[in-house]
Order: sequence, then C-alpha cells, then structure tokens
Amino acid sequence: MNQEKIEQVVEQVLRELTRKLEASRVEEMQTEEGPLQRKEKDVILFSEEKEMGVERPHHLQAIERAQQVTPARIGIGRAGTRMRTRSYLQFRIDHAAAQDAVMKDVSEELVESLGLPVLRTQAEDMTTYLMDLDKGRKLSEKSVHWLSEHGEKKKNVQILVCDGLSSSAVEANIRDILPSLEQGLKLKNLSVARPLFVKRSRVWVQDHIASIVDCDVVLSLIGERPGLATSESLSAYMVYRPGAHTVEADRTVISNIHKGGFPPVEAGAYLADLIGDIIQHEASGVSYMRKKNNQNN
Repeated sequence: MNQEKIEQVVEQVLRELTRKLEASRVEEMQTEEGPLQRKEKDVILFSEEKEMGVERPHHLQAIERAQQVTPARIGIGRAGTRMRTRSYLQFRIDHAAAQDAVMKDVSEELVESLGLPVLRTQAEDMTTYLMDLDKGRKLSEKSVHWLSEHGEKKKNVQILVCDGLSSSAVEANIRDILPSLEQGLKLKNLSVARPLFVKRSRVWVQDHIASIVDCDVVLSLIGERPGLATSESLSAYMVYRPGAHTVEADRTVISNIHKGGFPPVEAGAYLADLIGDIIQHEASGVSYMRKKNNQNN
C-alpha cells in the first residue's frame, strides 16, 4: 500500500470516528419520541485489547509481561521501516481523542444532572486559559459575588469538580467517584458543602475558593493533561486551610483515576479516608506526611 493510499484510509477512519462520537452524543439526547438509535453499520470499533504485532518474537513472554505492566505501545511490530497501518491509525485516533479532551467543554447536561452550581474563572476563553495560568487560578468577579452570597460556609470539606485539561476525564469518572466520596465523608460525620463545578480552572483556584467559604479541606477533582495512553485520567488535589503562602508541597494529590488505573468508585472511598486523616492531623502535603511518620515512629 503506497503512502497516498494510506493517507486516504487514515482520513476515512478519522471521518468515521468523528461521526461515531457525534452519534454517541446524539444518542444521549432525549426526544419526544424517545432516545435516538445509533445505526450499527455506521460504527467502526477498534479493540482496546493489546495485540502482538511482532512476527516470530525471540522473547514472546518478555513482551507479554511488558504489555501487562504498562499502557505504552510495546510489541506493536512494524512493516518495513515504519509502523503498521493499524498501529498508525490507532495512534491518530488516540491523538485526536487527546486534543478533543482539551478543547471541548464538559457537557451542560452532565453538570445539570449532578446539580452542580457553575462557577467561572477569569479565563474567558480556551486560548486565555491555555496561555495565562493566573487567569485559571482566580474566580471571575461574578462568581466571587455568587459564592459569597450562596456558598456554604465553615464546612469541613468543599468539593470542586474542575474541567482542567481534560473534559473527557470529568465525563468518564465523575458519576462514579462523586457518590462514593460523598457517602464516605458522610460515614465519617464530616460536614460537606454543596459541590461546585468550576469552568476553565487550574488547581490553585481551590485557594481562592477556600478564602471565601472558610472550610477545612478543599478537594479538587480535575482532568489531567491527556496523553496517548488515555485521555480520561482524573486527579484529586487536597489542601488543608490554604493561605497566601501555600505552595505545591502543601497539597496532597492522588492521580491516575480512571477505569484502567485507580477505579473511580474505589478512589472515592479512599479519598474520604484520606481527607478524614488530613483533618485529624490538621495538615496536607509534605507536612501531613511528616506528622504521619512522626506518629508511626
């Protein structure tokens, strides 16, 4: 197959993928006649199972062991001096998914279904958000006013759902992690303010919000920068009573929350335990670990 033919195949597959994504979104929309049905003949499925692309490998078991412990593209083989067509297509698909995760918004339907009030940062558009970090760390004047008027004050925990650099991560995990987290905090008799959704936000926006609601711990569930292994990875950043001198070392973070990493339901239960411990020690980040180590020694 020559280069021109390969490029034609790639373009065809990408068009089909785009149509598949659009069809899946339309399927979720309810009409007066019921959910729209997707036509199976319009869908191209790519298996998520890893394939052995190396012909006659000298150490088959070694390649299989490596494939089991990392999502990296190992043992995909080659055709002459270049990638096989299937591997190349999968690479293009993963790259497109990563770009889509950054540029698209979390759906309004999801935010409304979870009952999350929406706050906005000073990043008015995606270009500003990507180019000016400080804009994503501060709430807009309108959101500050809303939070001052309607935010729940002096609770133990304030949960933030943040789109960050991957809206796909929020959409893939938040329905599972949020209920288990809230249930775990309730079992620990911790008071929890109504969770908030913060659009185009950076991690440090939690400091600004904490200064308004005066809570013990702020937890940000935020989409991680997408890669070619997955675009659905979520991180949880926790900080105990942040202030003007708070730095990165003062934050506790649990990352890699997604179906292929730390399962979101289990992560929610674990985060509840961790937050309870942070409140008990009145510290997060490096200070928290030092207190834990001193306690154990």
